[in-house]
Amino acid sequence: MIAAARTEAFALLPAAAAPELTPASLASVPHPAYEVAKRTFDIAVASLLLVTLSPLLLVTFVIVRVTSPGPVIFRQMRSGRDGALFTCFKFRTMVSNAPEVRETLLSSNEHYDGPVFKIRRDPRVTGVGGFLRKTSIDELPQLWNVLRGDMSLVGPRPPLPEEVMAYTPREYVRLSVRPGMTGLWQVSGRSTLSFERWMELDLEYVRTRSFMLDLRVLLLTVPAVVTGRGAW
Repeated sequence: MIAAARTEAFALLPAAAAPELTPASLASVPHPAYEVAKRTFDIAVASLLLVTLSPLLLVTFVIVRVTSPGPVIFRQMRSGRDGALFTCFKFRTMVSNAPEVRETLLSSNEHYDGPVFKIRRDPRVTGVGGFLRKTSIDELPQLWNVLRGDMSLVGPRPPLPEEVMAYTPREYVRLSVRPGMTGLWQVSGRSTLSFERWMELDLEYVRTRSFMLDLRVLLLTVPAVVTGRGAW
C-alpha cells in the first residue's frame, strides 16, 4: 500500500525534480539506531498521550460537534516521507465548505513568497476553531497518525500535494524524513516566518536530526504552544 502511494505521489512530480528526493541528496544520514529509537519513542509517547488526553479529546469532540455543522474530524490528504500520500487527521476548525471558500480568498494569502496558503484572520475559521488553533488542540488527532507510522512527533510539517507540486529540487529534500507534529518551524515562530525561512529550518532538521535534537524540539514546543506565537 505504501509503495503504491509513493508511486502515485511521484507520478505527480516534475520528472526533473523527483530524482533529487534520494538519500544521496541529504547532507548527513543518521545512525540506523536513531531511526529505531525515534520510532520506539514515537509509539510510546503517542500511546501515552492518547490515553492521558482522552478526556480532553472527548470534550473537544463534543464541543466541535455542537457548535458548528459538519464532521468533527477533518481528513485531508498530505504528502509524507518520500512523497507517500496519507490521510492526516485534525479536529475541524473551519466551516464545512472551507475548501470551496478558499478559492475566493487566494488574493488575501499572506504567504506570498511560497506555495502555502495562510491568512492571519481567516474568515473560514469558526469561533471554537480559533481557540483550538491557538492552543494546537486541533492537531491532537495526529497522534493517531504517529501511531500508524504516517508521522513522527518531530519533523517537518506534512505539506499538501499541490504545495509539493510547486517545490524546487532543494525543497523536495524535506520529504526525505517522516513529517512531524512539531518541529523547528513550530518552535521558531510558525506562521510569522517567511516560506524561505520555513524551508531553511526544515532542511536544517533533515541535515542535523538526532534523538537529542528531537527531545530539544519537544521541550521547546511546550512554551510555543502556551504562548500561541504564530498560531493562525
